[in-house]
Amino acid sequence: MVSERGLQVLRAIVQDYVDTREPVGSKAIVDRHAFGVSAATIRNDMALLEDEDLIVAPHTSSGRVPTDKGYRVFVDHLAELRPLSTAQRSAITSFLDEAGDLDDLLARTVRALTQLTGQVAIVQYPSFSRANVTHVELVALGGPRVLVILVTDTGRVSQRIALVPVEPGESDIALLRARVGAVLVGRSVAESAQRVAEALSDGPRPGVALDAIADAVLRVVGEELEEFRQDRLVMAGAATLAKREQDFRGSIYPLLEAIEEQVTLLRLMSEMVADEKGLSASIGRENEPFGLVEASVLASRYDGSTGGARVGLLGPTRMDYSSNLAAVRAVAHYLTRMLEDDDSSR
Repeated sequence: MVSERGLQVLRAIVQDYVDTREPVGSKAIVDRHAFGVSAATIRNDMALLEDEDLIVAPHTSSGRVPTDKGYRVFVDHLAELRPLSTAQRSAITSFLDEAGDLDDLLARTVRALTQLTGQVAIVQYPSFSRANVTHVELVALGGPRVLVILVTDTGRVSQRIALVPVEPGESDIALLRARVGAVLVGRSVAESAQRVAEALSDGPRPGVALDAIADAVLRVVGEELEEFRQDRLVMAGAATLAKREQDFRGSIYPLLEAIEEQVTLLRLMSEMVADEKGLSASIGRENEPFGLVEASVLASRYDGSTGGARVGLLGPTRMDYSSNLAAVRAVAHYLTRMLEDDDSSR
């Protein structure tokens, strides 16, 4: 068990190491923090912390740095998060308020979060399987191309070009719009996908050009609906890893690979357990099953009409956990509020 003063010493070591990137010694702690005890007493506290594997000497100097376990104890005993400034909160609000649709909102969310923290920002798309298709639009682009636009009640907008066997006329487009709309509009993404699959299984009637065009359009619609149902991430700030490369003992390649493939991060975020504040952190060797032993992932849940998802940060274990957790929580709060306001306006 670590004493209350031992926890305070650990907190001082974490904060000073994050601020300076230099190992922290007992004299520096006495000089920077008002403990009211001698450097010898602090050295004894540090020895006990080292026995608990919470701090370690990186080399033969007298300074110590936190271990992954030390960061975990520090995060678990955070009495309060460092609040965002009024200017930071105002910047988040004004930046996200300008979003046009859900895709734009999530893209803005990660850009705002990485600017606030200097870490890689991540946001999960909410589950769209329970979203409803509210509108279908078809636009003839000339020749064998038709623009297919799908809109859901979550604000998701999809645009894809379907290549059709023959050029459709204006009357064909009107008939196709009504025909595809009857299959999709007012139904959930999951039900719509099933109905599209059933319609395609019948195949076009021989010699009926409109049927052949409809099948080409429905195939594109089916692909888009399937994408709606898949979990995916939006990320920003991958370049920050290169700037922080000195914070990693090994290669940053596993992190770059995880960012590119997304599957690893989706699995990790889905398995993270949140505290009573809705925040979660996975630190260092806790990420070993995912190949990210030198990284920390912080996350907070946000909620929308189709269910919840997570927004978070990926970075080195040496990070400002208090400020970063506060930023993640604040952005999740604004994201939830905006999605709820959007739902109520419909």
